[in-house]
Amino acid sequence: MTGKDAVYTHGHHESVLRSHRWRTAENSAAHLLPHLRPGMTLLDVGCGPGTITADLAERIAPGAVTAVEITEEALGLARAEAARRGRSDIAFAVADAHALKFPDDTFDVVHAHQVLQHVGDPVQALREMRRVCVPGGIVAVRDSDYAAFTWFPETPELDEWLDLYRRVARANGGEPDAGRRLLSWARAAGFTDVSATSSTWCFATPDDRAWWGGMWAERILESDMARQALASGAATEEDLRRVSAGWRTWAGQPDGWLSLLHGELVCRA
Repeated sequence: MTGKDAVYTHGHHESVLRSHRWRTAENSAAHLLPHLRPGMTLLDVGCGPGTITADLAERIAPGAVTAVEITEEALGLARAEAARRGRSDIAFAVADAHALKFPDDTFDVVHAHQVLQHVGDPVQALREMRRVCVPGGIVAVRDSDYAAFTWFPETPELDEWLDLYRRVARANGGEPDAGRRLLSWARAAGFTDVSATSSTWCFATPDDRAWWGGMWAERILESDMARQALASGAATEEDLRRVSAGWRTWAGQPDGWLSLLHGELVCRA
């Protein structure tokens, strides 16, 4: 989901959607799940392809979920996922996280996964999430912290990938190291009752390495990030091919290990 003065870095190439559709409530919103109960109303901000959205709808049924994205095109991905699962309890709307088009005190829960790192003003987005949440309700967010990603064996091309991604994301108006900043953003947005945690995704089996490494080997060549890097002069085609090959080299290592850190918040409105 994009936002004020920001450009979405990843785009919606199939290689990007492959990783986003892997996300579930269990592997991406575990910090929120203990707070859910049947009959709640929930807003999913920046719902992406809707896999987490549909999982959350199942958790709060017969409650109601509203899913928002910045464009109809992006929202269509979540609509398709809801239709595939036969869920009729999800409403869809185009909305900007900085100015949500809902009245005050509308939702019991407001959720956003990997959104604040891509918006131009994450504090304003959190203010809006707090505004549309009922008093005493929950605002839950989770974002990556790219600078804290770590892997083995040492692979210079992955160092190059990380540096390139962080430069491109910041040039787009985002903050790739959002995870460590979530608590400070929430306090600036006016939250006083905040639980801050972290969790990781770890890729260390042959299948996981092949999937994640293969996905990024393609993504660094074909996604919006690749086009942005080339257009801005941040990388050349030769650079991107080298990084792509590095991902495949890492994925083929029998002792390859990769851990991705995410910051999480559960805030009381």
